[in-house]
Amino acid sequence: MVDTVETSADTAGRPSGRRLRVLFINDTSRNGGPGRTILYILKFLDNVERTLLIPRPGVVSERIEKAHAAEHLFFDPGFIENPFEPLSRPIVRADFDAPFPLKAWRISANAVRATGAFLRLWRRVRRERYDLIFCNGTAAGFMGGLVAVATGTPAIWHVLYPSVAPVIRPLHRWLASRRAVRLIICVSKPTEPQFDHCRAKVRAIQTALDTGEFDVRATVPALRREMGFGDEVVVFGSHGRVLPRKGYIELVRAARIVFDRLGQEERARCRFVILGDTPQDMRPDHLEQCRALVGELGLDGLVQFAGFRPDVKSWVADFDVAVVPSVYEDPLPRAVMESMAMAKPVVAFEMGGIGEMIADGVEGRLVGGRPPDIAGLAGACLDYFHDAAKRRRHGEAARSRVERDFDARKHARQLQAEMFRIAAE
Repeated sequence: MVDTVETSADTAGRPSGRRLRVLFINDTSRNGGPGRTILYILKFLDNVERTLLIPRPGVVSERIEKAHAAEHLFFDPGFIENPFEPLSRPIVRADFDAPFPLKAWRISANAVRATGAFLRLWRRVRRERYDLIFCNGTAAGFMGGLVAVATGTPAIWHVLYPSVAPVIRPLHRWLASRRAVRLIICVSKPTEPQFDHCRAKVRAIQTALDTGEFDVRATVPALRREMGFGDEVVVFGSHGRVLPRKGYIELVRAARIVFDRLGQEERARCRFVILGDTPQDMRPDHLEQCRALVGELGLDGLVQFAGFRPDVKSWVADFDVAVVPSVYEDPLPRAVMESMAMAKPVVAFEMGGIGEMIADGVEGRLVGGRPPDIAGLAGACLDYFHDAAKRRRHGEAARSRVERDFDARKHARQLQAEMFRIAAE
């Protein structure tokens, strides 16, 4: 166990009486949306004793400790992030190509490990007598839900996903309907239909971020300096995990249309930059597929890949326009929220929860997403390329929207009120 010092927080709306003792479960140690989400939730709770479980040390735990966002932090490597992972280390892409007997053995061994993790957590919850279990993410919901059913401790599911795999869907429906799972917080409309059978438990509360941390005025830009771009270059930037469902193939094809419609001098003033990589626990390596397409379409030097950046703020600060090209029901992409907080207009397909975050022609541009309107995406980028005043105006509106609707301090007060309500039932 790693103990940290209690963080201070905004105390407006602070409930009276004793502090709640809440066990938070985050189902991944990797960099990404769930890790950021749990950080901003924990950071601004002011009347909750926060204990956090994550699978292993890493970037999530480092951020939690740096922010003093939990009184108690502990790890359990039996909390499996991938059924194919080796027992001694996180999974890498080559593990998917291991011989079948080895993969079968790992799956069996990981099932035993997960059972051990459940029993340890069950004993801990009984011993510590937490008031509540807060489950952030898919695997966290399963683990926390089972422990809640076994111990009678009420659980809250924080749902960041639009669906689960068919093979585990029956268990997911059963757990969601149990009395121990008292509240299901859905971050956007696309996440709600999977709970139609227990709709009375569902509450819609969008996620948020620390608007003070993501503020272009307090950030030293790095992209132009590191990539050698002058101030005259209009940068269309995108950041996130490079996966097929995130739409980077569509983005590259849209970039080809953009450059085909620009004159020679204009091409020299336009660049597309992609931050991110394909995580090791996913295959195929979609980043390499995107690189190959860039070469095939003759876009070398015009579409550039900057790789993974653990802290994207200094890079997003140099975007002129953010492009978030998700082609699936992306619930509430953090890349949209972070770009808006940095006062960048967002161009995206109207998919998932993105339309709940931006209004077309106000904070950015939305184009058809079923099927993805690649020509429309390119047209929106061209419009912004030729209109610097519109870029500034929509970027300022985006920042104002985040401050109003996606501030982590307000979000924490909402969640804390729900925690106290559930604990009092």
